[in-house]
Amino acid sequence: MASSISACFFTVTPKSQSLSIYSKPVSTSSHPFHFKRLRSLIIPQVPRIRRPQTGVFIIRAIGGNGDAAPSMEVRPGGVVESDKLPSDVRRRTMEAIEVCGRRVTVGDVASKAGLKMNESQKALQAIAADANGYLEVSDEGDVLYAFPEDYKLKLASKSFRMKIEPLLEKGKMVAEYLVRVTFGTALIASILLVFTTIIAILSSSRDDDSRGRRRRSFDSGFVFHFSPTDLFWYWDPYYRRREVREGGFGMQFIDSVFSFVFGDGDPNEGIEEERWKLIGEYIASNGGVVTAEELNPFLDLDNRVELDDDSYILPVLLRFDGQPQVDDEGHILYRFPSLQRTAVPRRNSRKEYIGKRWANRVAGLQFFKENKWQFSKTGASERAMVIGLGALNLFGVITLGTMFKQMTVTPTGFVSFVSSIFPLLQIYAGSFFLIPLVRWFFVQNTNNQIAKRNKAREQCANALESPELPLRRKLLSARDMAQRTFIGQDRIIYSSDQDFVDQDYDIREWDRRFKEMEKSD
Repeated sequence: MASSISACFFTVTPKSQSLSIYSKPVSTSSHPFHFKRLRSLIIPQVPRIRRPQTGVFIIRAIGGNGDAAPSMEVRPGGVVESDKLPSDVRRRTMEAIEVCGRRVTVGDVASKAGLKMNESQKALQAIAADANGYLEVSDEGDVLYAFPEDYKLKLASKSFRMKIEPLLEKGKMVAEYLVRVTFGTALIASILLVFTTIIAILSSSRDDDSRGRRRRSFDSGFVFHFSPTDLFWYWDPYYRRREVREGGFGMQFIDSVFSFVFGDGDPNEGIEEERWKLIGEYIASNGGVVTAEELNPFLDLDNRVELDDDSYILPVLLRFDGQPQVDDEGHILYRFPSLQRTAVPRRNSRKEYIGKRWANRVAGLQFFKENKWQFSKTGASERAMVIGLGALNLFGVITLGTMFKQMTVTPTGFVSFVSSIFPLLQIYAGSFFLIPLVRWFFVQNTNNQIAKRNKAREQCANALESPELPLRRKLLSARDMAQRTFIGQDRIIYSSDQDFVDQDYDIREWDRRFKEMEKSD
């Protein structure tokens, strides 16, 4: 009975430069079995930079009828590797894969997604393992990841986490919306409760002779003007449509209450992701060699622009696996070898970007600019209405608190209920203005710091647009040392999507080079 062997891809180990290869189904007359690693295969040319171990492989034994044998699965329990990735890392990696045409190096993903090199490598390994991706090896030992057109569908079909993430995101949006509406509705409810209680207390303090008639008048008025079900008109999904037709304020006002008290969130949310994307793309587009001055317009400098050392570049070096290098004139430059190797064709062959052309390298942006915080996005009229109702509620709470202190009898019924929740009404009324006050000082201080950082980055960008002679020579030296190597299909010596027997390798030659490399180590 004939059987065959199949595998997802292979592993390159840097220490021994060995290549473990698993081919497509190859007919054999024996029973199903696993290929062992072929330690005698090496990369024809030893790369200059040692790369970490690459590849997460799955081997499946396939019988003569083509059905996979589940018992031969390497990963126990059918674990989906991409589910172990943070959602943000997986999303950014997949976006970078699409932008680069589904054939990428680790450096391509790191520069396009703004991820760390190790994060990019782990994400590519996991996605390739789950989406039937395959690897390619160049004649210089570069490892490329290639993905089929339907890799997203394959990944989604295996990953339960990817299926429920959209539902969780929608649930989060609904929860945030309910919180905003509930807080705005609480203002209206507080005003109704407070002033209804004030009217009840005033009505109960009249002369005893007409107490019954006045009580009957109050009771009927209370039932007529207040009902718990009246609050549900705020939650009517069609009220917004009626509000536009009738000219009311409706839900827009309710949202503005939350916006006035708590603001509208961080305007720079996700800006760090964009920052690292810009830095990675800038370094890659300039051949992987840049100066510290070129990175200054992207970083948080504050007063560091006056320092002579380049210690603030360390986060960039750590993220993109960079290293300092000194040119013949003694200038300190920074080389990023992983960003010099790409599987994406170069669209622009220009090499020098000095002076005014620098701004064109960052999508028309002269420097990385943070957005200032806004106290509230509500309009002037909406804000005035919110402040007016908040002040009315605060006045009512203060008045009701005074009346409770002057009461000589124990409250009963509705007044007793309001008395029991009165501390909550006080907290709501006080925090309605205390929180915005504290937040106003926070916004002012934050905006001052943002303005300083933006100004420092702008000054660095202006220095690059009109560089002085020493800086110009330093920039030209970096451009001269730049190198951008495109790895095309003509340089691929092995691909895991093809049968090993169909790929022409000289095993003896690889063995010889392997032994030479072992001796040199």
